[in-house]
Amino acid sequence: MQSRFYRPDEHRAEKVNELFATIARRYDLLNDIMSAGLHRRWKRRLVEMAETDPKSASNPSSKPARQVLDLCCGTGDIALRFAQNGARVTGVDFTTEMLQVAMTRSTAGRPPPPPTAEVAQPSRLPSLNWLQGDALRLPFPDNLFDVVSVGYGLRNLADIERGLREAWRVLRPGGKFLSLDFGKPESSMLRSLYFGYLRTILPILGRLYCGDPDTHGYILASLQEYPAQRGMKTLMERCGYGDCGFEEFCGGTMAINFGSKAG
Repeated sequence: MQSRFYRPDEHRAEKVNELFATIARRYDLLNDIMSAGLHRRWKRRLVEMAETDPKSASNPSSKPARQVLDLCCGTGDIALRFAQNGARVTGVDFTTEMLQVAMTRSTAGRPPPPPTAEVAQPSRLPSLNWLQGDALRLPFPDNLFDVVSVGYGLRNLADIERGLREAWRVLRPGGKFLSLDFGKPESSMLRSLYFGYLRTILPILGRLYCGDPDTHGYILASLQEYPAQRGMKTLMERCGYGDCGFEEFCGGTMAINFGSKAG
């Protein structure tokens, strides 16, 4: 599957920025349509895993994250959930249009100021700020955050390993990293059906809602090169994360990868 927004070369970041600028206004609606609303449940689960032991779903203990970095924050779903749970959250994204949607949501409809790389823009939640920035070059000191989260973002980075190392750098010892993204089912039959859905239905949605089938043809194009949940676990271990694992949904078509920084 080809998409003019997918470039596995030095133009990768430029094309990804163009893609998300194009779909920003329809992003949340299309996520609801594509997943039948399930993406909201998966994001809630990511926040739950950040506050408990992700390897023990039955663990009743809960420790709210104090300081959270939500990378590739998009329109702010995950960042808002953490902030509503009482965490101090910084949402970072490099696409202005996506951040503008996030800030509009978090300022209760008041027109937000333009996001900048120099100044974190506040929301109506005093514990939540938005910052335009690059996940490969984070403007934060080492060992700052209790949690680094990513929702559907690692797959879009020009250098996934570099992004993982930057996330590890800004995590405090004992901090957790969690990433929700498309997965690859082990079942060959399910994978065939899943890829068929991505190949045929999503470009139709892109044409209907964004006027361009390539906006959502991009998902399959990017997923084909993405290591997905098993490859991500291996890559995270190589980058220094401990206690790595993943939790799958819908037969492995979606997954949350997790790991921690040794204390």
